[in-house]
Amino acid sequence: MTGYVIRRLIYGILILIGVNLFTFLLFFAVNTPDDMARLAIGGRRVSADAIEQWKVQQGYDKPLFVNAAADGLGKVTDTIFYERSVPLLRFDFGFSDAGRDISYEIGQRIGPSLALAIPTFLLGLLASVSFSLLLVYFRATWLDFWGVVLCVVLLSISALFYIIAGQFLFAKVLRLAPYSGYGQGLDVVRFLALPVLVALVAKLGPEARFYRTLFLEEAGKDYVRTARAKGLPERIVMFRHVLRNASLPILTSSVAVIPLLFMGSLIAESFFGIPGLGSYTIDAINAQDFSVVRAMVFLGSALYIVGLLLADISYTLADPRVRLE
Repeated sequence: MTGYVIRRLIYGILILIGVNLFTFLLFFAVNTPDDMARLAIGGRRVSADAIEQWKVQQGYDKPLFVNAAADGLGKVTDTIFYERSVPLLRFDFGFSDAGRDISYEIGQRIGPSLALAIPTFLLGLLASVSFSLLLVYFRATWLDFWGVVLCVVLLSISALFYIIAGQFLFAKVLRLAPYSGYGQGLDVVRFLALPVLVALVAKLGPEARFYRTLFLEEAGKDYVRTARAKGLPERIVMFRHVLRNASLPILTSSVAVIPLLFMGSLIAESFFGIPGLGSYTIDAINAQDFSVVRAMVFLGSALYIVGLLLADISYTLADPRVRLE
């Protein structure tokens, strides 16, 4: 196990280096520092002196990879890539193009993101598993049929529709929740109730249909038929046998998502005015703040790799039959 974890960590570091290099090439191949200066200053009719002044202020006046005018290690260190992208590997996010400390902004916005993501994750998992177990318990009945139809309808609708419909119904018509915003203390529940409800409805369709398939597959196996033949009640069979053995893929997929909860939701936070990391990323994209976007892409990649590693480890711990060589 230890050797496997070390190998995966090495692979993850190599992947992060590749992601860092790829995003740097992508940003500076599509937008040169001159283009970034024009976007920041505003408009195409910008003097060359203003562009050069902006590049000097932001540190974009240096070569990308190799500085031929420098001596020794300065040929590599006195470049945009070394100053802007290499620090990301030690999670030093630096400053945004607007001059704000990115690490400070991330620290301030993690709380609102987790306040939305954790209830959505836990309640969504509970609702999806419970609903899918109910459908399997009443399999081959009208409840199962219409439950599957409901799942297909829910997963066929865009999440954006649920947000707009939820704001219209609960905020405008019923006036049960505010359109958007974020409070402090217990007041935060009033602002997060609607986003969490909308997220639960949006996740119920695809997750419940997936879990139903897992439970049906387990319900048809020999050990389940043997349990029924012994006279065990159906509810005992479902919870003690089917749910327990079908929980392995659920555990794997759930653990893999946990680190990504820190990144928040891009769409939900933007529409509901929640000052989390998701809205922070969207605002940076709209403002053409490439330093923030690169930092968030790198952070998301690192969390995704951590999630996959935790999923593999949790699978081996939950199922003794699996051994990682």
